[in-house]
Amino acid sequence: MIQYHIQPDSEIPASKQLFDQIQFAIASRQYPPGHKLPSTRQLALITGLHRNTISKVYRQLEETGLVESQAGSGIYVKAQGHEGGTQRQSPILDQYPDAYGVVQQSLDELLAQGCSLSQAREIFLAEIDWRLRCSARVLVTVELRDLGAGELMVQELEAALQIPVQLVPLEELEAALNLTHNATVVTNRYFIGKAEAIAAPKSVRVIPVDIHDYAKEIELVKSLPKDSCLGIVSISSGILQVVGILTYSLRGDDLLVMTAQAKDKYKLNALVRSAQTIGALDQTSYQAAQEAISAARDEIIRPPKLVRCGNYIGTKSINLLKRELGLG
Repeated sequence: MIQYHIQPDSEIPASKQLFDQIQFAIASRQYPPGHKLPSTRQLALITGLHRNTISKVYRQLEETGLVESQAGSGIYVKAQGHEGGTQRQSPILDQYPDAYGVVQQSLDELLAQGCSLSQAREIFLAEIDWRLRCSARVLVTVELRDLGAGELMVQELEAALQIPVQLVPLEELEAALNLTHNATVVTNRYFIGKAEAIAAPKSVRVIPVDIHDYAKEIELVKSLPKDSCLGIVSISSGILQVVGILTYSLRGDDLLVMTAQAKDKYKLNALVRSAQTIGALDQTSYQAAQEAISAARDEIIRPPKLVRCGNYIGTKSINLLKRELGLG
């Protein structure tokens, strides 16, 4: 805490002594920007000065622009120049209080590398413009043989990003990109090589998404009793094939595995009558399995346990997409 010394016998008025001491404390950053000064009552007790004298000093400090009064709160040291005056005036920066520091640090690093302010501005604007253009159109692409996986990706991306997402078969991607260069192509890592080969010559970026690791679901498969029946439902035939192979690699012939696409009512009905546990790999499949179980309830002695698996796209990939598209 600042130690104030008021000399009552000095030729210098007491108010001037206090003003200079507070001014020095601010100039030397003993009182940094945003610091709340003692109330007039507190300072009166510390210095022995009348509260009216202290109020006068605070008014003088406010007139010089060193402090600012906030109604109902007190007197605060005012930020100067780049210390945050602009930040305090911007509603956006009020919403994201750390943003100013992030921008300032990035700018300082560019300048340290030898960039001029004009070049740094160009770099920032180019990146912002690029992301705005790319977020204007998001294309999900998978091979035509497994559009179900693409449909699942579209469902989850639209829910997470809150923007329209278009599904384009990989076989039609080149034609779609001939109509626009302002797009981002999203696919899973199974198709990343083919997608990049088509998009790169057109200067369109491709972002791969990682699929959910299904760690909890794998533990569930490991824990199922031997010779029990496991049902797996998805809107994607390709995903069903992969999950079937992975399940067999975990349990071999210990489990009977039945699979069904959500739209295949015949297989789905057979599955709910035979399986003790059903894993639904997406929301559409979960709803379809629920309806099938409900319809067959009178014919089933013990309804199967229905498990809603995690989203197909991993959370980290969703967050990366939001950042890349400037959505969060």
